[in-house]
Amino acid sequence: MQTQYTLDDLAAEAPVIGGKPARLAVIGNPISHSKSPQMQQAALDYARIEASYIRVLAEHGNFPSVVARLQELGFIGCNVTVPYKTEAYALSTPGDPLAMVTQAVNTLAFNTDGTITGFNTDGMGFARAIRECFSVDLRDLKIVLLGACGGAGTALAHTCALQHCERLTLVNRPRPELARLRDALALSFVDEERLAGSAERLTAFGFDHPALRDYIGEADLIVNATALGLKPTDPSPISSSLISAHHLVYDLQTHDDAFQMQARDLGARVENGLSMLLHQGALAFERWFGKTPSIAAMRRALEKA
Repeated sequence: MQTQYTLDDLAAEAPVIGGKPARLAVIGNPISHSKSPQMQQAALDYARIEASYIRVLAEHGNFPSVVARLQELGFIGCNVTVPYKTEAYALSTPGDPLAMVTQAVNTLAFNTDGTITGFNTDGMGFARAIRECFSVDLRDLKIVLLGACGGAGTALAHTCALQHCERLTLVNRPRPELARLRDALALSFVDEERLAGSAERLTAFGFDHPALRDYIGEADLIVNATALGLKPTDPSPISSSLISAHHLVYDLQTHDDAFQMQARDLGARVENGLSMLLHQGALAFERWFGKTPSIAAMRRALEKA
């Protein structure tokens, strides 16, 4: 079985894997590392749905053509990962508030009338993952979000704001989107019952800002939503000198990387992105089929992947 497919591979017909036609996919670039097929296939098999789930590599510039071809082949929908979440939004009608405010989606549902509905399950998947991993809710945490302006980072930022977390520090390379994101979230941090105002509870910095050290030092949770860690040679997004044993550390990468290893060495509680992948994937399954999948079956598949 191929590990991934291209638009050329899909020119004739949908692949058939284990006697089951491909009807769902994850699209990205790169994509060979994705664990979504193992997880979603376990959910399909448990539910006795005669379909298979594949990886599709979309070359830059042909993402819309890939989506159109999947529709032609009778696919039910697909997941979307970097760098195509904003392109996916442009091809779809938003199906939930988070998709609308972030203008990025990670789940597409192909409708029988030819239209496409886009969902963003990253945010709620993240919230459920933090609760599962650390036994605490977002609303009770001071959070530093690294890579806040990326597709996943923006979804997580809005989710933290909607959950009214104690404090949110947005960190990104200096760009206009960072200030716009901070301004868009500001109203969620105005609370008459808290002594701190929105300016104290919501901040935004570049990675090299001198004040960042203090905000990270006071944080409960550090989240890596940058692309760093995707490649084995990638460095950590922040210096190890900023991490302490009291920190909770969550990395969206689903494998060990420099950020996780240095945080673990310093005594922090560290979790990778498998739990978020699990919960956002379960939510995607619900959008496609209208029912909850077997979380246990999906978890077992991820543990074996």
